[in-house]
Amino acid sequence: MAKAAVKEEKVNIRQACEAFSLSQTCYRYESKFSAENDLIADCLMRITSNQRNWGFGLCFLYLRNVQGFSWNHKRVYRIYRALELNMRIKPNKRIVREKPEPLSQPEAANQIWSMDFMHDQLEDGRSIRLLNVIDDFNREGLTIEVDLSLPADRVVRTLNQIIEWRGKPKAIRCDNGPEYISNKLKSWAEEEHIKLEYIQPGNPQQNAYVERFNRTVRYDWLSHYMFESIHEVQDYATKWLWTYNNERPNMGIGGITPMQKMRLAA
Repeated sequence: MAKAAVKEEKVNIRQACEAFSLSQTCYRYESKFSAENDLIADCLMRITSNQRNWGFGLCFLYLRNVQGFSWNHKRVYRIYRALELNMRIKPNKRIVREKPEPLSQPEAANQIWSMDFMHDQLEDGRSIRLLNVIDDFNREGLTIEVDLSLPADRVVRTLNQIIEWRGKPKAIRCDNGPEYISNKLKSWAEEEHIKLEYIQPGNPQQNAYVERFNRTVRYDWLSHYMFESIHEVQDYATKWLWTYNNERPNMGIGGITPMQKMRLAA
């Protein structure tokens, strides 16, 4: 109102400030970070448009740890709120369960991998399976193998392909699915001197690392699209896996990406 009065040339700045009980310092103040705030808003809009399931925590960690910006989290959150980007969180009913045994945290890469299957459907209704394999040390996604059927022979072939470029793990954690308890996989593990660690039936929390990875796969992209073919799913999975390993901050390893943790451990 003071600036409007001065602009209309009815009063000078001193008179306008006195009339509205305003200091001249406040009147003359100009924000130094307005352009930078526009940059923050633009970054947040681009992130949330591409990653619709990312809340403020992942957005801020991506800007800080991946992009290298040094903005204060309170400032970024203020702009995040102003843009109304908050995700609606539906509260879950808590069921009291016995506290599971804590998972052991590997101290180096290739100490223990985890693997698990996921199920989905193509646009024409055909069922597909996804085999997910991760390294528990840095939560790195090692592969997402997609096909209509993934028998034990295919599991062994996929693991051999990973070992060719990644190296051999000391152990692999998995559930008690028919592919995992088959003689084919057990014989392969014995020949390669790899220990198979089976979780207890009905206790998926004992395989929590890959179960959490499965949830991310489901909510980040798999449930968002209707795919026409196996090739289309595999192509999207391969591209997403690179983003997951190199650009998506992971809360379980301190808000950095899996590849950042691997470089820190080197």
